[in-house]
Amino acid sequence: MKLKNVAFIVVALVILSSLLGYHYYQKVFGENITEDTILFVYSNESIDDVSEKLKDYTKDPEAFGWVADTKNFTKPKAGRYLLTKGMSSNDVVNLIRSGNQAPLQISFNNQDYIEKAVGRIAEQIEADSLSLLNAFRDSTFLNENGFTSESVLQVLIPNTYEVYWTVSPENFRNRMLKEYHRFWNEGRLAKAKAIQLSKEEVITLASIVHKETAKTEERPIVAGLYLNRLKKGWPLQADPTIIYVLKKAYGKDYEVKRVLNKDLKMISPYNTYLNKGLPPGPIGMPDISAIDAVLNFNKHNYYYMCADINKIGYHKFAETLSEHNRNAKVYQRWLTNKGVKR
Repeated sequence: MKLKNVAFIVVALVILSSLLGYHYYQKVFGENITEDTILFVYSNESIDDVSEKLKDYTKDPEAFGWVADTKNFTKPKAGRYLLTKGMSSNDVVNLIRSGNQAPLQISFNNQDYIEKAVGRIAEQIEADSLSLLNAFRDSTFLNENGFTSESVLQVLIPNTYEVYWTVSPENFRNRMLKEYHRFWNEGRLAKAKAIQLSKEEVITLASIVHKETAKTEERPIVAGLYLNRLKKGWPLQADPTIIYVLKKAYGKDYEVKRVLNKDLKMISPYNTYLNKGLPPGPIGMPDISAIDAVLNFNKHNYYYMCADINKIGYHKFAETLSEHNRNAKVYQRWLTNKGVKR
């Protein structure tokens, strides 16, 4: 009997140890992630914070923390991690410990000010908008690259870029500078030289063209018109620059649907009614189509334009002032009838 009892105990212990071994094996190496998901780990987060985030995506919510503790893993590396269905807790621990995060695609366009631009970017990466703004407005960076705190907006060429979610503000800024120089390839630089404009001046003019019309097919015509005025030494008289002046004076959210005669007298280097030539910097973020519209402008004899009430979004172009005045009178009357006062 004693031998049988001993044998029974031994068998029971073997079975128990096997069950325990299988249990812990499953806890470490068993499938735990229940669906494909993206896990964001912030720089200031702990293992407990990560465990909490994983609860909705795991069969065993406690397993990740237990495995991390067993492996003496206490500080997760910040990042954007791609978790796939069937991953074990050990897989997740190793992934976050390695810092092997998945890159993401970010995009931005149509931002009028550097403050708005970095705000849009901050929505897509870990860095906050203030730290990004400080990086772009760093005096050393501005001086070394010939930008001002306002003209630095031009370094952001609207497009889609692949970056890591944890990219630092300085590294992101430097990446955008590289993309800016890459954008200005030999072909574009040659076209800018042919119209006797620097790349900074091209972007400034493109920002006006961009604001003047949203119709990409019309932009080369508008660009040609402004270039005609520049060649003649005339003021550009571009209403978008007046709107920019008004927003600088009354706030970036100030709404302007109609430019008034009194607005044309506002003192500002951006007022293209009072000042000849281009303003000191871009009045917004032109997209690539607007930049290329300047570089590939249409050659014509137009010097004037006015919104076309019969084709909303487009313009009527004129070669003479008398023709333009007739078009403008129709447009002004239309605005008045619509009750648009500002």
